[in-house]
Amino acid sequence: MQTIQMPRMQYPFPSLVNRFAANANEQNILWAQTFGLLKTEEALARFKRSKFAWLVSRTFPNAGFEELCILCNFNSWLFLHDDLCDEAQMGREAASLHEVTAYFTEILTREIAMPEKGGAFALALADIWQRLLPMSRFAWRQRFIRSMEEYFKACLWEAGNRAAGRAPSVADYVIMRPYTGALFVDLEFVSISEKIDLPDQVLQHAMVQRLALACNNIVCWTNDIMSCRKEAEQGDVHNLVLALMKERSLSMQAAIDETVRMHDDEVRLFAALEKLLPSFDEITDRELSRYVAVLRSWITGNYDWSVEDTGRYKVEGAPVPVI
Repeated sequence: MQTIQMPRMQYPFPSLVNRFAANANEQNILWAQTFGLLKTEEALARFKRSKFAWLVSRTFPNAGFEELCILCNFNSWLFLHDDLCDEAQMGREAASLHEVTAYFTEILTREIAMPEKGGAFALALADIWQRLLPMSRFAWRQRFIRSMEEYFKACLWEAGNRAAGRAPSVADYVIMRPYTGALFVDLEFVSISEKIDLPDQVLQHAMVQRLALACNNIVCWTNDIMSCRKEAEQGDVHNLVLALMKERSLSMQAAIDETVRMHDDEVRLFAALEKLLPSFDEITDRELSRYVAVLRSWITGNYDWSVEDTGRYKVEGAPVPVI
């Protein structure tokens, strides 16, 4: 057993919290109970300790109450689905997971949900989608569906690795992590929270996309650091720290230190790219600035939630099993 020292991250971006955070947290707990996502008192207690609504409140600090509640519900759905994949048998059976995620996609494309087929997760997703339809445009919905399909494919990639007893290489993991973390899906919600509609030519600009990827890497690699103890105990291999340990024969502390170095490089890149973004026109530049502000909030908000709010991770310097 080895004792690890968790790093203290620092960012050159403000730390903000949505003014509706407490109310959204109450709504989120009730919503998860209403749709049967929390089957036991233990699950309810764990959900309350996780405080998913506070993550969303930190990362979308300007969202209105209705939008914030939808975002909280959706992110809670993502976290609970991720746990189902990571910890349950379904996450090791690609065929079973493929059937489930195919039905989730059907809900988004055909707007149907049958209780006898999809269960609680399908009904909860259908509820979120129905509430999103009136506040979104067709083009946004198509982008959202594509991002969700990429997330589901990434879940299947992880399931295939588990089924085969295969640990991903560091290079493969770095490529897939932005999709397994579903942050690209979350970034679609900037249009909903900020009431902006950036044209595709802006969102697909190489520098804007690399800025979004840097944000994604920073957030996901931070989560890998925070969750490495938990995932090591579960025997999971989908974690940058654990991938580095295996591939480079590092101690957990050395792998954490290397992950921090990679993380810090992305933070510096984000700060540099932000200053080099192209100018389009006055209105678009203003909307793009608001988009980038949410990326900043994701970077600081995710870390602040991890160390100040949630009970999801064990981040103290405690003994960790060697993988």
